Amino acid sequence: MVFAPDAEVALRTVVNLVNTAANGREGLASVDDLDAFLAAEGFSGGRTHDAAELESVRQLRTVLAALWTAEEDAAVGTVNRILREARALPQLMKHDGWDWHLHATTPEAPLAYRMGTEAAMALADVIRSKEMDRLRTCDSEDCDAAVLDLSRNRSKRYCDTGNCANRAHVAAYRARQAAAG
Repeated sequence: MVFAPDAEVALRTVVNLVNTAANGREGLASVDDLDAFLAAEGFSGGRTHDAAELESVRQLRTVLAALWTAEEDAAVGTVNRILREARALPQLMKHDGWDWHLHATTPEAPLAYRMGTEAAMALADVIRSKEMDRLRTCDSEDCDAAVLDLSRNRSKRYCDTGNCANRAHVAAYRARQAAAG
């Protein structure tokens, strides 16, 4: 484990959120899409279930996508801005089968603030640990998806959104076969 369990969950949620717009697709086209995303991520708390909430999450996604490839100083500025705008006040919480973990907003705070704050808290751990190089984009030439490398040897190169790793391995195999034959 590189980070605290709640930080790793938050980072995976950021990757999944950012990747809802990877490769030119829109995975959050409707409030129903947002509902499905939040259910899949196990995200709890109050909701308005309206177009404004959807748009605020899409705007957050854009900010987090830029953060994914930002230099450390720029990332710090963005993380601090997210926490400041949400009026973050970290507190230990226990709920829904989770042991003690950090929340920095109330369950009633607007969804984008709660999502942004969880992401910012996890990214603060990444920055403080000098682990920004674990935040990457897919090595596949035709993919721009975010990649979170939590491997021990820092070897994860491809996203989980498609078959990028499989396609790269097949292409490398075929190249080796062509060179040998």
